[in-house]
Amino acid sequence: MNGFFNISEEIINASKKAMKLCSDKLAEIDSIQEYNQQKMIKAFQEAGVSESHFTGTTGYGYGDRGREVLDKVFAYVFDAEDALVRYNFVSGTHALTVALFGVLRPNDKMLSVTGAPYDTLKSAIGLEGNYPGSLIDFSIKYEETALREDGSVDIEAIGNKLDDSYKMVYIQRSRGYSTRPTLTCDDIEEIVKAVRKVNKDVIIMLDNCYGEFVEKKQPLSCGVDLMAGSLIKNPGGGIAPTGGYIAGRADLVEMCSYRLTTPGTGKEIGATLDVTRELFLGAYHAPHATGEALKTAVFAAALFDVLGYESTPKYNEKRGDIIQLIMLGTPEKLEKFCVGIQHASAVDSFVTPYPDDMPGYEDKVIMAAGAFTMGSSIELSADAPLREPYAVWMQGSLNFHAGKLGVMLAANEILKG
Repeated sequence: MNGFFNISEEIINASKKAMKLCSDKLAEIDSIQEYNQQKMIKAFQEAGVSESHFTGTTGYGYGDRGREVLDKVFAYVFDAEDALVRYNFVSGTHALTVALFGVLRPNDKMLSVTGAPYDTLKSAIGLEGNYPGSLIDFSIKYEETALREDGSVDIEAIGNKLDDSYKMVYIQRSRGYSTRPTLTCDDIEEIVKAVRKVNKDVIIMLDNCYGEFVEKKQPLSCGVDLMAGSLIKNPGGGIAPTGGYIAGRADLVEMCSYRLTTPGTGKEIGATLDVTRELFLGAYHAPHATGEALKTAVFAAALFDVLGYESTPKYNEKRGDIIQLIMLGTPEKLEKFCVGIQHASAVDSFVTPYPDDMPGYEDKVIMAAGAFTMGSSIELSADAPLREPYAVWMQGSLNFHAGKLGVMLAANEILKG
């Protein structure tokens, strides 16, 4: 380790132990990266991507070939019949909300089988905030099955609760601000099988945020009908400046497109301005960037294991997303961890993060991210609400070496006390 950063010998030695512990897992991630990168290149080739597709359009965006071809790339790589990839999805929550409103109608019932959704989606459903225009405001009925005590999905409860009256079963892959395990594709497949035993026609929708390209298998090949996510997470590769996607069954994607634009115009309109090239380039880079973020998460789990902290998942466990949860135990350590991540950044390294109120969240939230794209969580970042058990949720890193440095500086900040 060179002298650019003042890292204690204790942390340096611990990091060497951590690298030995997680070497096999890092090699496994290399294999996943290679598989998904080859699949992405094949997706580009099958869609016939050309330089001419990088030119944006204005106005109505009629006949925008780049927009149409980008949808084909995402459909191929996600094993979908169709996809809707647009820069004007302002967040993952927006893409999910468009999908929910696109498919559900007044008096329809949806059942979340992964407990309560994450904070910002609660207001879109109408569970918090009493905002006008929520799903509940449109007489769409929401119900949920609780998770087991260990945080796993209660398959038996799904079978007892579900019947033919439900229009949608909703699955959240990632843990959000909870300590429950993230779902792998094997977990998702088990849920799908349990659901289909009771209701073979129900629409199964997945919040796939943070889970793209983490495995070789795709949720849509596990029986999911529709999924959505954000382009400033995994599938944007750290290059997409904004946006989101919806992918799945062609008829459902079409319904979602009518919600995004207007009934009848759907996917046929929507100018792409000057961002098309970045969305293509981000998609191309996404499998590699996701793998680098995975390696950073694995290293963080191993390092903090050596330092005596509980983390989930463990460094040698199978992963369903890029998020690493580390139990720090006190608000002071939580803040110091985020300070270390921020000070390791290439952008805004001089900034000191502190907890503050954030729209959509009940508790004060601290966020550390020196990102080239604001809010991009495929770039190294860490955040958490200031509440028990004072855990930090860390994710991202466009390259492993920078991510490793950030994790070491976060540990070093805690060690300084």
